[in-house]
Amino acid sequence: MISYGKHSVNQQDIQAVVDVLENQFLTQGSQVPAFEKALCDYTGAAFCTAVNSGTSGLHVACLALGIGKGDIVWTSPNSFAASANCALYCGASVSFVDIDPSTRNMSVELFLLKLEDARRSNTLPKALVVVHFAGSSCEMETIRHQCKLHDIAIIEDAAHALGAQYNGKPVGGCEFSDLAVLSFHPVKSITTAEGGAVTTNNPDLAQQVLLYAKHGITRDNTLMQGDADGPWYYQQLCLGYNYRMSDIQAALGISQLARLDEFIVKRRHLVARYLKLLQDLPVRLPLAADLNTSSWHLFMIELTEHERAAVYQQLHEKDIAVNVHYIPIHFHPYYQSLGFKQGEYPNAEQFYYHALTLPLYVDLTDEQQDYVVSVLHDILS
Repeated sequence: MISYGKHSVNQQDIQAVVDVLENQFLTQGSQVPAFEKALCDYTGAAFCTAVNSGTSGLHVACLALGIGKGDIVWTSPNSFAASANCALYCGASVSFVDIDPSTRNMSVELFLLKLEDARRSNTLPKALVVVHFAGSSCEMETIRHQCKLHDIAIIEDAAHALGAQYNGKPVGGCEFSDLAVLSFHPVKSITTAEGGAVTTNNPDLAQQVLLYAKHGITRDNTLMQGDADGPWYYQQLCLGYNYRMSDIQAALGISQLARLDEFIVKRRHLVARYLKLLQDLPVRLPLAADLNTSSWHLFMIELTEHERAAVYQQLHEKDIAVNVHYIPIHFHPYYQSLGFKQGEYPNAEQFYYHALTLPLYVDLTDEQQDYVVSVLHDILS
């Protein structure tokens, strides 16, 4: 079976994990700080906190910004539910900005229209969670300019986008955002099995992220109330969570990060082949202009003449495990119970109805990809 996505682990990765198991602390040792520094070095961000998932990262990013009851957070409906759930965890409400059908990211035009309506009705959001869908960055410079005018914070949901570039710089550096959240799930650019990280250039936000991710507890004497009783002393300053990453995961992450650029080159090679080999089929392809800037977490086609369920089934019968990303967030029963209805975000909905995720991962061979393309040609021609 050819999967839609898959991790790539080599002997160096395995040895890094074994070294921690045999010789180091399994948690709260040296590997997590080393991984955080490596992520800062790669992205250009000043601060980084590693956490146990991208979802945890989104949650603490919202908490660090002080998002709570009565606040509104906007995000894209074309994403995994965590992009919106993070605001609800904090007691805020959520609204969505529809996507641009060509980029599949949040539409800047529709964002500006919604922003003007919100200004008039005094319902401006406190924060925007901008999703870099499939690894291609949103138009961050324009979004940031508008958000600054209205004092709206920006969280980049960069779960798909480690290894991508925007304006010639790595995504995750937070040049046009307050915080960025990364994911290291097995099908992402690199993996720590499960895991995530939050980057920022703001020292106050970095401090808050660290507190919320680690029980709200500090050993930093400068943050404590009163004097420490001794070197063992710590204080809980806020109600935090246990979102720590283990040193085992961080060791794997350090080893994987050393190969990230190699991974991205391979993904772009496979995407270039898809763009060439599928151009004559009745499908809508992702933007070729993103070839050398996206991290290509996913490669998605849109069927223009064929019924998706039938194509999906036929591919699975040929041992090609295609997938679909994503069911629009507002389609889920929980979000329907909050008042959202189908038809509210037509661009995201139309994309979902026709989308199909093809296999794309580092160890996918040209021969396996040729097989996928051949079967698609048989089905769609």
